[in-house]
Amino acid sequence: MDLQTIKSNLSDVLTEYFDKVKFPENGLFVVGCSTSEISGDWKGTNSRLDVGKAVVSTLEEFLIPRNINMAIQGCEHINRALLLERRVAERHNLEIVSVVPAMHAGGGTQVAAYERMDDPVEVEHITAFGGIDIGGTEIGMHVKYVQIPVRMTNRKVGAANVVCLSSRPKLIGGERAKYDFTEANKEDYVLGGSQ
Repeated sequence: MDLQTIKSNLSDVLTEYFDKVKFPENGLFVVGCSTSEISGDWKGTNSRLDVGKAVVSTLEEFLIPRNINMAIQGCEHINRALLLERRVAERHNLEIVSVVPAMHAGGGTQVAAYERMDDPVEVEHITAFGGIDIGGTEIGMHVKYVQIPVRMTNRKVGAANVVCLSSRPKLIGGERAKYDFTEANKEDYVLGGSQ
């Protein structure tokens, strides 16, 4: 799989995602990515820095102009910790942990992002608005509740399957709850046995 095809596949996915999802400015976008899966291998067996660099540079092309913060999920060997800029971690009051990525403990995408970031740090947990899972890395633990799968027509980056998530606020309350504010919300009435 050549790097230009990988970048093109990812660009198609991200174009579709941002056409479908209204992502909040300064929000957290979690990225789970197996460079091994992109290359057609099982996770963790063929980590590739060149593929990680292609993924990170393509993500930046979409996220930076939208003022969206990237959080790159590491592999199981660092407990799926997330790499992001220190200023972002501090703004979101995230607890920084002591670890740095390596090819086989974090993965090729984290190593590529680490080299590109100004002041990278790792954190254990975030609550992202949404994100992309390239190769079955299970980003759901880092996306806020309520998660919404985004139905995509573009579902591959290289040989890896892609799943995208968004989220929405919880709908809370009982039979009297409203979810849109209208003039009817200001109407008063007497509660009684017939209600």
